[in-house]
Amino acid sequence: MSSAARKFPVLDWTVLVPVAAIIALAFSWGRDLPGVAVVLVALCLAGAVLAAVHHAEVVAHRVGEPFGSLVLAVAVTVIEVALVVTLMADGGEKSASLARDTVFAAVMITCNGIVGLSLLVGALRNRVAVFNAEGSGAALATVATLATLSLVLPTFTTSKPGPEFSAAQLTFAAVASLALYGLFIAVQTVRHRDYFLPVTAEHDGGGTGGDGGHAAPPTTPAALFSLALLVVALVAVVGDAKAVSPAIEAGVAEAGMPQAVVGVVIALLVLLPETLAAVRAARRDRVQTSLNLAYGSALASIGLTIPAIALASLWLSGPLLLGLGAVHMVLLALTVVVGALTIVPGRATLLQGGVHLVLLAAYLFLAVSP
Repeated sequence: MSSAARKFPVLDWTVLVPVAAIIALAFSWGRDLPGVAVVLVALCLAGAVLAAVHHAEVVAHRVGEPFGSLVLAVAVTVIEVALVVTLMADGGEKSASLARDTVFAAVMITCNGIVGLSLLVGALRNRVAVFNAEGSGAALATVATLATLSLVLPTFTTSKPGPEFSAAQLTFAAVASLALYGLFIAVQTVRHRDYFLPVTAEHDGGGTGGDGGHAAPPTTPAALFSLALLVVALVAVVGDAKAVSPAIEAGVAEAGMPQAVVGVVIALLVLLPETLAAVRAARRDRVQTSLNLAYGSALASIGLTIPAIALASLWLSGPLLLGLGAVHMVLLALTVVVGALTIVPGRATLLQGGVHLVLLAAYLFLAVSP
């Protein structure tokens, strides 16, 4: 086999699946799909998500940590934003709360599900999971601020009736979200990059690991090849998700579940590969990388989705409901408090992981049975 074939394995599943997903998109676009076709497109969608995160990981390995976590978080959030906007464009008034439901679901899944699983795996491996409290604490504080500004305040503002922002308030929230997210990225990647590097158990919380993994980083051509396939996979995910979204919404309605469950399904779909990546990092004694993935995804979800929705609202008809209800505000407050108590020591046991997972279970249960 030639060296070019080894660099660019065109018969690998990570190459074939995005191509198949694009073909499925071409055949399903703008059509009412029968049940079998929905299943096939959904399989292509799931494969494209996994392929997208694989290629994001290749690019991430090339650029190193914490840039790697940033690549993964942005890739997943691009999928989420595109899904939300496309579904809102076709959904009318019934999708007025879709952006809120999806963003809040992403926050709960990342800050409780991914964090909880990562701490659980890290503690099982080394009895105590260790990480950098400075970096993780800064990320959690930014998540809490963005979530409050974008998802809590609309419930209490009075310029417009209902849990909505006025145009001026939505503009402020969008600009503030972008500014805070940009500032966080600058701190994470430039000014205080060492706060976000992995901490190994052998250092007992006092040292940071290197950027790379055990394998050698891919070459620049290989990374660029993966970047191109990442773009292809993202396009396929967006289009295929739009094709199967009527089936998801119909299934939720037929089961008698609230419309908010659609947002939960979308968030679970796009964050599943991120979860797997975080668990793999925790198994390699890189819990800080897992937390970078978790909080980075939550930050990107709010910091990029809210501005995108604000821009889309210029042509989207119907209301845009962003304010959370009382139950979800309680869950958000509890998540922030528990997250702070988990992060401050820079060390966590099985108990902290279990507490976060119980919070996620409570959110999922109450989403189905409010």
